[in-house]
Amino acid sequence: MPGAGGVYVFLSEGYGKLAGFLYGWAYFLVVNTGGIAALSVAFATYLGYFAHFSPPEIKVIAVSGIFILTVINVLGVKVGGIFSDLFTLLKLLGIFGVILIGFILGSSSITNFSISIFNNGLPTNLSGGIAVAMVGVLWSYGGWQHATYTAGEAKNPKRDVPAAMIIAAFAVTAIYVSINIAYLFLLPVSSIASSSSVAANAVETVLGPVGGGLIAVAIFISTFGTAGVYTLTAPRIYFAMANDGIFFKQVSLIHPRFNTPYYAIIFQSTWAVILVLFWGTFENLISYVVFTDWIFFALAAATVFIFRKRNPGAKRNYKTPGYPFTPLFFIGTAVWFVINTLINKPGQAIAGIILLGLGVPVYFYWQRKNKRVGRSG
Repeated sequence: MPGAGGVYVFLSEGYGKLAGFLYGWAYFLVVNTGGIAALSVAFATYLGYFAHFSPPEIKVIAVSGIFILTVINVLGVKVGGIFSDLFTLLKLLGIFGVILIGFILGSSSITNFSISIFNNGLPTNLSGGIAVAMVGVLWSYGGWQHATYTAGEAKNPKRDVPAAMIIAAFAVTAIYVSINIAYLFLLPVSSIASSSSVAANAVETVLGPVGGGLIAVAIFISTFGTAGVYTLTAPRIYFAMANDGIFFKQVSLIHPRFNTPYYAIIFQSTWAVILVLFWGTFENLISYVVFTDWIFFALAAATVFIFRKRNPGAKRNYKTPGYPFTPLFFIGTAVWFVINTLINKPGQAIAGIILLGLGVPVYFYWQRKNKRVGRSG
């Protein structure tokens, strides 16, 4: 299904337009805008390594960053793409720098000490504790689905999109695990848990403030660049919804000079600013985001069964290894995570559910509006 919109297309085809709309609605109100807000707070927090900022000052820096990213992405896909590629390269250099420092200059005695503390301090509610910890893990691993949003613009989407997702998933897994091992070589778990700029603090233990400062700059670049990617890709979902007649018509407008969905980008950034001002902290924002995101990931994975039953003879360019156990395992894990997050992080989870529920009457409003327009036309 190489249409622009990715998961929105899969859910719409699998369950009907309401499901697709709710995904786009949630993506705008929660997932992508919340992601932009969280990353903006993160890069503002890492600037705090150099100078202490109060919570209101962090919000001002985060909002300023969102404004800059909005301007860059409105200027054009090419400009945004160059920006994304450059910051991804700089991000990887910073991450690999931390990994090398940890593995070469770190101490295994710190790791052993950290593990002993962890083993002696496991939460009594192990399932709930793991689920809460998984919020950050799933947030860090997330982003692989973004490759589907621009499938309609890919030259060979049937080959390139699956390849991009698979290669990226393996790469992110290797990098994520490696950098966490590097942290454990440099800092005990207690220090990791209490640090708001863990990468910089970890490097500082062996290279001093200068080394920590360089890594702080690298992580700032990393989070700023990733926020730029989020700003660039998701407006294609809102664009697809507007073309389907179930979102504001202005969102489908393309800038006559820059050829970008500028209304969608500006619309998205405005709500991201509101989320920064409301939730305030990185932890609150990612809990709000990941809970809602994984509801739709479970639903999207389940469409594999729907499409196979509905179109048993369809040509498939990619087959799921281990079917049906692979998607069943994914769906089961997603459901476990969503339920435990609702129990252990009820504030953020309920906020996501309420905003999701508000999308149902909004959808039927758009449907009635389209019917009136059709009759009058």
